Amino acid sequence: MQLRYVFTELGQGLRRNLSMHLAVVLTLFVSLTLVGLGVMLKQQADLTAKYFGNQLQITVFLCRAADDNPACTGEVTDVQKQAIEKVVQDSPDVESWYVESKAEAFAKAKELFGADRLEGEDAIITEADMAESVWITLEDPDQVDVVKESVVGLDGVSNVRDAREVIGPILSAMDKMTVGAWGTAVFLVIAALLLVANTIRLAAYARRKEIGIMRLVGASTLYIALPFLLEALVTAVIGVAMAVGALSAFTRFALLDGLAKGYDLLPWIGWPEFGVAGVLVAVLGPLLTLVPTLLLTGKYLKV
Repeated sequence: MQLRYVFTELGQGLRRNLSMHLAVVLTLFVSLTLVGLGVMLKQQADLTAKYFGNQLQITVFLCRAADDNPACTGEVTDVQKQAIEKVVQDSPDVESWYVESKAEAFAKAKELFGADRLEGEDAIITEADMAESVWITLEDPDQVDVVKESVVGLDGVSNVRDAREVIGPILSAMDKMTVGAWGTAVFLVIAALLLVANTIRLAAYARRKEIGIMRLVGASTLYIALPFLLEALVTAVIGVAMAVGALSAFTRFALLDGLAKGYDLLPWIGWPEFGVAGVLVAVLGPLLTLVPTLLLTGKYLKV
C-alpha cells in the first residue's frame, strides 16, 4: 500500500510539473553531453601525444633499407647508430633519450591503428617497413634547433621530427575545445541545479496539504521525500540516456565512420574511450539531481 502511494505520487508529480521536468532533462542532456565530449577530447589529446611525443620531444628517424631520403644509402649500421647515440648523449640540452626498435615501433602502430590493419597479406605496412628511431626529450623546448642541427646530416639519419610542429596546433585546438566544452557544461550544470531546486519548491507547494497530513500521522521525512527523489532519479536517467546516446552517435558517425577513415594518419579514439566518458556521465547525472534533492527536501518539506 505504501509503495503504491509512493508511485502514485511519483506519477502525479511528473504530470504536475511536466514542463519543469522536461527543462531539467534537456539541460542535463546538453550539459552531460558536453562533459562527455570534454573527456573524449582529453583522451584524444593524450592518444595523439602518445603517438607523436610530447612537445619537449624530437624524434630522430634512422635510415631504412628502402628510404626515401637520398642521403640514405641503406639500412643504418651499428657504427652509425653508436655515433648518433654519442652525439645525443653528449648534448647538454638533452634531458633523456631512448632508442625505439623496429619491433617496438610496429607494436606501437598496431596498438594505435589496430592489429587487423597491419597483419595478414593485405597489411598496409610491415615491421620491416618501420624505421628505428631515437626519441629525445629536451631540457628546454627553445633549444630544439640546437639539438636538431647536431644530428641532422649525420650518417644514418633519415629525418628529424619536431613534435611541436606536428602536435602543437592539434593539442592547442583540442585544449581550447575541451575548455570550451567544460566551461559551457559548468554553466548548464548550474542551470540544471537551479531548475531542480525550483521544481522541488513548486512540487512541495502543490502537495503541502498531503505533506501536512502525513506529518500529523507520523510519516518520516525520508518517506515523504521519496517521491521527490524518484522524480529526480527519473529525470536523471532520461538525461543520462540521451547524453550517452548522443556520445555514442558521435563516436560511431563522427569518429569511426568519419575522421578515422578520412584522416587515418592520426590515431583516433573509439569505443573504449566512449565507455570511460559514458561511465562518468552515468555517475554524474544522478548526482546532479539526487544530491540537491536530498539537501533541499529538508527545507521545502517543512510544514
